[in-house]
Amino acid sequence: MSTYVLIHGGGDAGWAWHLVGVELRARGHEVVAPDLPADDASATLTDYADAVVEAVGDRTDLVVVGHSFGGFTAPLVADRLAAGLLVLVAGMIPAPGESPDDWGRNTGCGEAVRAQAARDGGRTGHEDPHVSFYHDVPRALADEALGRERAHPSPTAMREPWPLDAWPAVPTRFVLCREDRCFPPDFFRRLAAERLGIVPDEITAGHCVALSRPAALADLLESYR
Repeated sequence: MSTYVLIHGGGDAGWAWHLVGVELRARGHEVVAPDLPADDASATLTDYADAVVEAVGDRTDLVVVGHSFGGFTAPLVADRLAAGLLVLVAGMIPAPGESPDDWGRNTGCGEAVRAQAARDGGRTGHEDPHVSFYHDVPRALADEALGRERAHPSPTAMREPWPLDAWPAVPTRFVLCREDRCFPPDFFRRLAAERLGIVPDEITAGHCVALSRPAALADLLESYR
């Protein structure tokens, strides 16, 4: 039995993982999916990691998973807790000393979004979250997710340089969503190669895969163990 440590993305809460949590518990695992301290405008990336570490407690055999903006927190947690595996799910891949504010410019994300939007009729990066984020999530579930949105990440965390000197010495996998309209698939294929030296595993889903395809995502996570 492993403990899956599931770290949510920007604007989300631990609830975003609830369907994946059901799948993983059914397979006999423990699941920890804490809310990051979104209500604290002074919270840093280290504070986010502290909240996760506190929630994990003395659990062992850890698989740390970060979604989207959770890619800035998950490596910090995996490093501190000596996790056995680190997985980014459509996750931002930070470089040492790089702030989230600078990440988009440094990686060319904005240009990639604009190029993909030109190809798909403006669906990528669309201002309507039902189009850009939740297009493959059942409408009632998408509406519930939107109703749970929080002001996260904090402005302090957005400005803070990522504190690690290097990517942690933890086996790392990357899950790419082929229908992602937030971060274009070709963009992440390039970035995963450049920054992690790995080829992503791919799943046919949009950005919010934990809500649209929880069983398939759980199967993929399990395959890594």
